Amino acid sequence: MLIIRFQRRGAKNSPEFRLVLAEKYRAASKKVLEVFGRYDPKSKDLKLIDADKLKVWVGRGVEISPSVRNLLINKQVITGTKVKAWRPKVKAKPEAKPAEKKEASPAEKQEEKPAEKPVEQPAPSEEKKSV
Repeated sequence: MLIIRFQRRGAKNSPEFRLVLAEKYRAASKKVLEVFGRYDPKSKDLKLIDADKLKVWVGRGVEISPSVRNLLINKQVITGTKVKAWRPKVKAKPEAKPAEKKEASPAEKQEEKPAEKPVEQPAPSEEKKSV
């Protein structure tokens, strides 16, 4: 099965991509069947060697990677609708703690809170008058 995708070229911090036709199961940096052009993401410049060859392969039903498809639609090389090219990573939710820890039984609640005793104030003593 064939796919049209990017092949990263260029130095560190200076990426440049080639649009290539390759077998889907091969690594992107390995053997390619045909090179269609190059793309510089910094300048957003797409240079196709032969757009007709690209259209012929697309017409044959070759799969296109989502990123390449969206780029070709932006540059109006092919027509169609854009697709979602990537999905954000889903953060793993921490497992719920056992219900025992969340809701303490009434007996435990009483142990946690010290029982408040009403404060007894001494009754006002009558003052004895000395005679």
